[in-house]
Amino acid sequence: MNDIEREELIKTSWQLHSRIEANYLSNPATKDDNEWLEKQRILLADMAIHLLQTAINPESIELDKLKNNLHAILTISDQFLPHAELKKATDKLYQ
Repeated sequence: MNDIEREELIKTSWQLHSRIEANYLSNPATKDDNEWLEKQRILLADMAIHLLQTAINPESIELDKLKNNLHAILTISDQFLPHAELKKATDKLYQ
């Protein structure tokens, strides 16, 4: 992938990010609400966009950002796959 393609994808990802984030912020669900998991799905999509941006950055990959992206994705995903103990896996990211 060349730098122009990367920049185009990053630009598109920021447009997607804005739409996803606006939807997340407008969702009034709380942890005790039936709509909480829907709000978490939106947050997971937001974090996936951040991972995309980190991964395709034309400069070298920033490992701290990568760790933070993965931490967020694993933490949120843990609610959907509790048997996988994904939250526990995040401890190893910062060793």
